Amino acid sequence: MCGIVGYVGGQSALDVVIAGLKRLEYRGYDSAGVAVLADGGLAAAKKAGKLVNLEKELVGRPLPSGSTG
Repeated sequence: MCGIVGYVGGQSALDVVIAGLKRLEYRGYDSAGVAVLADGGLAAAKKAGKLVNLEKELVGRPLPSGSTG
């Protein structure tokens, strides 16, 4: 099973997508990933385990800012 969250708008896409993934976290997924369109390319990060693992990864290796994710 998977849950997909997407965003196109004026806010930080990463913030919106992470918030959406948190709303789906109760479903018990075994991994999480995000992708942001920024600087003419796609930047992505993924991590096995709970969403907190991905959040920790993004603190140490942040993705560029973008408004599509």
